[in-house]
Amino acid sequence: MRGTPAAARVCILAAVATATACALPLVRPDSAIPLVRPDSAIPWGTLGLLAVLCLVCEAVGRRFDPGAVQAGAGSFLPLLPAAAFLLPPPAAALVAAVASLAGRVDRPPFAARRSWRAAQLALACCAASWTHTLLGGPAAIAAPDLPYALLPACAAALAFSLVLTALDCVILAAAEGRPVRRSWCRLLPCALGPHLVHALAGLMMAVLWRSPYGPVSALFVLLPMYISCWVFAQYHREDTAHRATIRALVQAVDIKDTYTRGHSERVGRASVLIARELGMDQDRLEALRFAGVLHDVGKLGVPTRVLRKDGPLTPDERRAMELHPEYGHEIVRGIGFLDEARAAILHHHERLDGTGYPYGLSGGRIPEFARIVAVADAFDAMTSTRSYRRARPVPAALAELRRCAGSQFDPRMVRALTRAVERHGWSGADTAVTADEAGAMAVPTAREEAEPRSPSPDRSA
Repeated sequence: MRGTPAAARVCILAAVATATACALPLVRPDSAIPLVRPDSAIPWGTLGLLAVLCLVCEAVGRRFDPGAVQAGAGSFLPLLPAAAFLLPPPAAALVAAVASLAGRVDRPPFAARRSWRAAQLALACCAASWTHTLLGGPAAIAAPDLPYALLPACAAALAFSLVLTALDCVILAAAEGRPVRRSWCRLLPCALGPHLVHALAGLMMAVLWRSPYGPVSALFVLLPMYISCWVFAQYHREDTAHRATIRALVQAVDIKDTYTRGHSERVGRASVLIARELGMDQDRLEALRFAGVLHDVGKLGVPTRVLRKDGPLTPDERRAMELHPEYGHEIVRGIGFLDEARAAILHHHERLDGTGYPYGLSGGRIPEFARIVAVADAFDAMTSTRSYRRARPVPAALAELRRCAGSQFDPRMVRALTRAVERHGWSGADTAVTADEAGAMAVPTAREEAEPRSPSPDRSA
């Protein structure tokens, strides 16, 4: 555990000790589980078969998806509810621990991560098994009485999610200092749905396992469930690759144009604030955020001497700068998942009165995404400190946007941004400038910020 924070080591050791204590009844000479099934022996055959299935799933996951970060859970997680329903709590904990210890860990410290994941899943699986047993789940499965078996199964899924999420929050707080409440609110809603689906599949496996058809019939539930988990993992991996692509493009722009470092991320955030006020659908929100983040990616095609020039641009340099929307559109043309974002990248410097660029579109001919990004772009440009000027206060920036609404900006987008900022506030690059200071500085107006032919343009435009 070298390199692991002391608080995290304590959490890992405590979890391992607790998980070991949960499995201790398995080594009793009479092999009976007190308070749960005092009259029955441990089903070693079921335990061994489930453990083997978990290991097989892990091996298959490595063979066909070697780049996946399994951390001991991704491949065999659908089997854990079945173990919780078919086995006593100590045996269910052992199955989870054995499969986790054999899982793949891609990042150091390897021993600490593997030990923690094994203990975490063992405790969660044990809690699910206890919940299922105390609510009469084993009897409902043995009957079989499927309607009455649903309540214990769902309760077990809830217990599994609660324990797993609580332990995740504890280790994140100990290792990285993340607030427990924030981690809890973020992780639990994402965990409940998948764990409930896994629990229902595990319930079907358990019913078939106990049926006259035996364990072989349960595999017919496992196979489609495993395939669906693999497909979901592929989707998650593709989404991660998309985000990595966008991060790489934004970093390239930030490196080249040091004047506007961090500007793209803030424009993406402001664009989403506007869209939420407009009631935009969640799937479009993500595309709009990509549009805001990548709106200036075309600056990669603009000469660096132009981007970093101090003072006014010459007409030729201005024309070179005005080509960046078209460069950006060409750069992202082949990235299919950007969808509507491509239009925003191309048209975010168009103006409502038709005097913008690159095509001089006006009014409703300008795509909605482009009208949103234009407002977010100018707002962040005015409220950010640059090497050649100080930031303008947020109220002054909003007032300037309202002044230019109708000619340069869409009034509906300006109103939406105003409402969003009033409701949520704005923490931009530097908004700590007082009104007196702003009045004393030569700060460009919003019209100057995005004016395509102004004699002293702001390079963020």
